[in-house]
Amino acid sequence: MASFIDRLRQASREANSLVCVGLDVNPASMPLTIQRHLNPILDFNKAIIDATADVVCAYKPNLAFYEQLGPAGMEILAETVKHIPRGKIIIADAKRGDIGNTAKAYAKALFEVYGFDAATVSPYLGRDSLQPFLDYTDKGIFVLCKTSNPGSAEFQNLAVKSEDGVVRPLYEVVADRVTSWNEHGNCGLVVGATYPDELTRVRRIAPDLPILIPGIGAQAGDLEASVKNGVDANGELALITSSRAIIYASASDDFDLAARRAAIALRDAINRIRMVGRGDQ
Repeated sequence: MASFIDRLRQASREANSLVCVGLDVNPASMPLTIQRHLNPILDFNKAIIDATADVVCAYKPNLAFYEQLGPAGMEILAETVKHIPRGKIIIADAKRGDIGNTAKAYAKALFEVYGFDAATVSPYLGRDSLQPFLDYTDKGIFVLCKTSNPGSAEFQNLAVKSEDGVVRPLYEVVADRVTSWNEHGNCGLVVGATYPDELTRVRRIAPDLPILIPGIGAQAGDLEASVKNGVDANGELALITSSRAIIYASASDDFDLAARRAAIALRDAINRIRMVGRGDQ
């Protein structure tokens, strides 16, 4: 069976794309016409997926937007995951992290019940809290490393002494540790586009790991720096995530076509930067 990283590469190559669409749905932001549907969020998600599937490599629903709706929201999430075409990488933006049987339950829910290909997880409780996720060797984990929010420095930039005696920021220690866990090709990192210098350092520490890069679009992350600093030596293994800038590209009935145009524009902009990075003018 192909490793998660190999499946990610394949999805990216088939679409010639590093774009990951965040399905973070706010009903109030959807067009009024679709708000009148019997199942507006699911219909909205399906339309976005149908319009963008051939030009992106991954989708990332944030579970909070579905959990807030109660049981009906979780059913919408399940149906949304089922609607995403085979071969696309589906990431549960869940930021899970707990110990023992709780971690096992989280992993089982995301990977077996809902059928996600990968999940975002928190390293704060240590490796044993992530081992149940790592045990799904065909599934991916994206470990929070240097997140895109302004307050991330409060803990993630703390200077700590690692086992080799070197003092460096905590996020660098996380990147180094996760690299050592990548025994089955299923580990990745989360680094925000709002921190391009830190992204450069993480990529040097973890040259072969996929990096999930949120913060492009509404959070005003630097696209060019994110691509140049985030891809691996082959111009791959970076997932550039955009949510609101794609799914809410239009508030009119053409929202799906507008989302497609926005996804294509982002894909093409990324690919131009990748080409220059490889010296192909």
